[in-house]
Amino acid sequence: MAPDGHTNDLDASLGNGRCARMDADELLGQAQEASNLMKALAHEGRLMILCHLSSGEKSVTELENLLESRQAAVSQQLARLRLEGLVSARREGKAIYYHLSDSRARRLVEVIYEMFCSSD
Repeated sequence: MAPDGHTNDLDASLGNGRCARMDADELLGQAQEASNLMKALAHEGRLMILCHLSSGEKSVTELENLLESRQAAVSQQLARLRLEGLVSARREGKAIYYHLSDSRARRLVEVIYEMFCSSD
């Protein structure tokens, strides 16, 4: 609740103390999971890859061109995203295609896009 006695948007979005009702160990586990996800997103290159993948599957070559980056740099970031379970890959001949595989990451990327990239 805001100092003026009114519920603000942050209070409403947090479920009016939902975290306070969780067991401390459960809350710690959820906080660690959330922190890991945010750390994975906290790199410009990885965030841009996820943003591009949010519109659909892309090959490594397509991502290189979209990001105007070297294959080694793109591959390094894709490896981190795979390790975190945020993207999955499939091979078609010599090409490797990636897609977003974590719905939480997709939602966060959409919110970040809305907050920082939308013209509204």
